[in-house]
Amino acid sequence: MDKEIIKRIANELNIEVDQVSNTLKLLEEGSTVPFIARYRKEMTKGLDEEQIRVIQEEYNYQVNLQKRKEEVINRIETLGKLTDTIKKQVLECTKLSQVEDIYRPYKQKKKTRASVAIANGMKPLADLLLKLPRHFEEKDVEAYLNDKVTNIQEALQQAKDIIAEMVSDDHDIRNKIYDSMMNYGRIVTKEKKGHDDQAKVYRMYYDRVEKVSHLASHRIMAIDRAEKEKVINVQIEFNEEYIENFVKRRYVRYPNSPCAVYVNEAIVDGLKRLAYPSIERMVRSELSAKAHESSIDVFSMNLEKLLLQAPIKNKRILGFDPAFRTGCKLAVIDESGKMLCVDVIYPHQPNAKIKEAKTKLVKLIKDYNVSIIAIGNGTASRESETFVSNVISEYGLNVQYTIVSEAGASVYSASKLAIEEFPNLHVEQRSAISIARRLMDPLSELIKIDPQSIGVGQYQHDLPAARLKERLDFAVEKAVNLVGVNINTASPTLLKHVAGLTSAMANNIVTYRQENGKILSRQEIKKIPKIGTKSFEQSAGFLRIEDGKEMLDRTSIHPESYKYAKIVLDILGLDEHAMGTQIAQKAVDSCNKEELLKQMECDSYTLNDILDSIKQPLRDYRDKNDGPILRSDILELEDLHIHDKLQGTVRNVVDFGVFVDIGLHEDGLIHISQMADHKIGHPSEMVSVGDIIDVWVYKIDEEKHKVQLTMIP
Repeated sequence: MDKEIIKRIANELNIEVDQVSNTLKLLEEGSTVPFIARYRKEMTKGLDEEQIRVIQEEYNYQVNLQKRKEEVINRIETLGKLTDTIKKQVLECTKLSQVEDIYRPYKQKKKTRASVAIANGMKPLADLLLKLPRHFEEKDVEAYLNDKVTNIQEALQQAKDIIAEMVSDDHDIRNKIYDSMMNYGRIVTKEKKGHDDQAKVYRMYYDRVEKVSHLASHRIMAIDRAEKEKVINVQIEFNEEYIENFVKRRYVRYPNSPCAVYVNEAIVDGLKRLAYPSIERMVRSELSAKAHESSIDVFSMNLEKLLLQAPIKNKRILGFDPAFRTGCKLAVIDESGKMLCVDVIYPHQPNAKIKEAKTKLVKLIKDYNVSIIAIGNGTASRESETFVSNVISEYGLNVQYTIVSEAGASVYSASKLAIEEFPNLHVEQRSAISIARRLMDPLSELIKIDPQSIGVGQYQHDLPAARLKERLDFAVEKAVNLVGVNINTASPTLLKHVAGLTSAMANNIVTYRQENGKILSRQEIKKIPKIGTKSFEQSAGFLRIEDGKEMLDRTSIHPESYKYAKIVLDILGLDEHAMGTQIAQKAVDSCNKEELLKQMECDSYTLNDILDSIKQPLRDYRDKNDGPILRSDILELEDLHIHDKLQGTVRNVVDFGVFVDIGLHEDGLIHISQMADHKIGHPSEMVSVGDIIDVWVYKIDEEKHKVQLTMIP
């Protein structure tokens, strides 16, 4: 491992060098990020999953950067062009793009005007012009003419082409242009004629000027998309006169030379034709890359929060998949998620059978003792909400409902996985089951769907697919391992996201369960084909066995720490069966941790985790998060007034604000400026997906049926 890179990463992240080197060592040994974050805290001093991910990514980037620097230096040296200055410039680069920009003049180029001129023998003439002699006349050019260049004007033009490319390739000049564009430039967007933006989606960019350094990520992505769709033209304006003067001072030291006019013309040409467009592409590319990474961060964060929403435990739920013409599909599931029945009702036009629909719904609720109705938020959602609310009121039912996002439900319902699970059901019936299960256990159900189909991102189709998948997979893995998995009930889809397990191992676990019955201990996991010593080490702590032979197998305590856990229980005077009781909680709260540490001979992180598990052996990480808002009546736009206080659920967090479900057909928007009475950098500083928050009505647009909200009372 490169010590200099490690030191640099430690400085950037403001952590100790040992934290970085130990993390990298564990990763190199094949440890997974969740395992390191949970069971190797003593080595990393408590780094979390995100910090470990950043260390891993940054180290890989820096290693690749170092490798590329060495390659570029060697190639320039091979060409006989390497100087101490160039070597220093390369070694000081902090980004790959900077290294490539230094290397670009030395690459094998396509045919250019300058390369043609050099091939025609005009390089000596260009060198003469650059020397800015005191005496020069056009007839002096005749000495440089040949069978390829036969007249003076053509020779001068080709000499200027060589100087123009030289100016464009000058590293210091390119840096000056880059700095001017990036830090002082303005991005200017103008509407194109004959575009197809009939809905005026990009109206705010038809005539907009904004400092490049102030551009928010979501605006960059909107501008990129509008330009791609040929709605706007985009360019970066900056002080070109300042750059020209800088270059002329650099190249035209004797402005009174008769050659100065040719060099000045070449400079202007080199800047406008070559350097400016090239650097503008680089700046735009960097802005887009930064915006992509920011958008991926937001998407990943939203997905994680969505997966970690609190489950609805010990309730029977009716999934309600709304539709107009084809009827609303209903599915009742029990407390474990098992399907009890499916049905269909027609409460809406054009095939309305309202009386029959009411009778069926009431019968299902009473026959199966349904506590909650989960209504999908797709087509006919609010009409279905009105119907359900009226039925609850009319029949005095002791039942509540909530709106559940059905993003991706149709994708799952038509998938191979859903067909295998419910081969005899229609797609819509599977969708109703999925909607109910999303409420009961969001993690277990949403894990079955491609994260990109869940709908908690911004401009996700414009993002680099491989990078997006990598980060979303990380978010899924993080969520699954934070919660833990019941090895005897989990699906292969859920199991394959457990740290240390592959798809093949997950399938083998399910096959083993089917052939041998319930797995009764963590030690038994070692018998399952393909799960070796390393896989067991990485996964065991995240796999729970609730009714097994060993009580500690229910907890998040790793088998490697059972000996310590039993010592703690013994010192506290507790039996394993007492874990989670009030007696155990009292014993833990009143214990002397320093004394325990002396007797245990283990690290404080492991001890704290053991004590937490003794207090709450079945603790679900998600229980601290907000559950859904349960309603029994509806809200109409007409009911709202400015300054009304409401309670809503955050559905999506984006760069410019958050969308909140307050019970209307459309989610209300809280703009970032309305989230706090002070300036904030990003909405995620204030709220997360799934949070239940108090909001006030800020603006009502009755025509568009939209509401703007504020979090400022």
